[in-house]
Amino acid sequence: MTDAAHRSPIVRLAPAKLNLTLAVVGRRDDGFHDLHSVFVPLALHDVLTIAPTGTAGDDTLHVTGLDAGPVGDNIVLRAVGAARETVGAGPWRPPSPPLAARLDKRIPVAAGLGGGSSDAAAAFDAALEAWGALEVVDADRWRDAAAKLGSDVPFFLTGEPALVEGRGERLTPLKGVHGHPGILLVTPRVVVRTPDVFAVFDGARHGAPGDGAVRMTSAHLAQELGNGLSATDLIARAGVLASANDLLHAAAIVAPGLVAVRRALTRRLSRPIGLSGSGPTLWTLYPSLGEAEAAAFDVATAVADGTIPTIGEGPPSIIATTIRTGHEGGTT
Repeated sequence: MTDAAHRSPIVRLAPAKLNLTLAVVGRRDDGFHDLHSVFVPLALHDVLTIAPTGTAGDDTLHVTGLDAGPVGDNIVLRAVGAARETVGAGPWRPPSPPLAARLDKRIPVAAGLGGGSSDAAAAFDAALEAWGALEVVDADRWRDAAAKLGSDVPFFLTGEPALVEGRGERLTPLKGVHGHPGILLVTPRVVVRTPDVFAVFDGARHGAPGDGAVRMTSAHLAQELGNGLSATDLIARAGVLASANDLLHAAAIVAPGLVAVRRALTRRLSRPIGLSGSGPTLWTLYPSLGEAEAAAFDVATAVADGTIPTIGEGPPSIIATTIRTGHEGGTT
């Protein structure tokens, strides 16, 4: 590891993700679910900065921006620890001194946007670079360690549109979308725990997989994005994609107010409204970022005058962003 690596902070942009589709294929013996889901990374991102502390002691983390909960429970510190374990010890291994991390949190927390998993992937990768260990850790060990941190973490190590299968460990890169369609994200301030949503889903389906139509939509979209799809053609499929999430009904049971918010958004915007992951983030597509920003202003106005209901603790997060097609500014 060079002296420059010791001195220079390492910066990672940790993007949010959107599930354009989410099909539950079945229940696994390990308690997780097999999924078939098309993920796309978004321009919305957290910013993570990491550097060696230069002193003995523990890794540290300072968080700014959105409230991400107790620092000691933050997945960034777990990811740094996992990276250190992956590097291992021995005379041929680089040293892995304590790191100081700073996280500017911009992605809504526990929102179905993968912010924590993205932060973990960024921290894992940045820690390896800080220690000069990127070439020491082979791809298989890298992926195995990432999967142990969380089901979505392997996706964020690639940062490209992908078909995600299994519990998240099987990735098929996709060419993605030509252009940058706008995305409006509306995240009510309600707690929707992913295990609770899957428990409701399992109870309703009695162990059976999800809707076959959702699975077909997901497979068709993966095929189209594998060849590359224009933003115009993606938006033309918005109505089908907005319903292509097997967890829609379960999330609505866990957080009943979501139904009213989704209906109100549909009426106000006259566009199909989807759910990302297990929620609670609701999304809709626009031809451009500018149009998504105009819609965000309109939704904020409707929330303020009560046309769109507020559920949970305070008004929702309202964010306009775009789909990223790959590593656009993912590292600096």
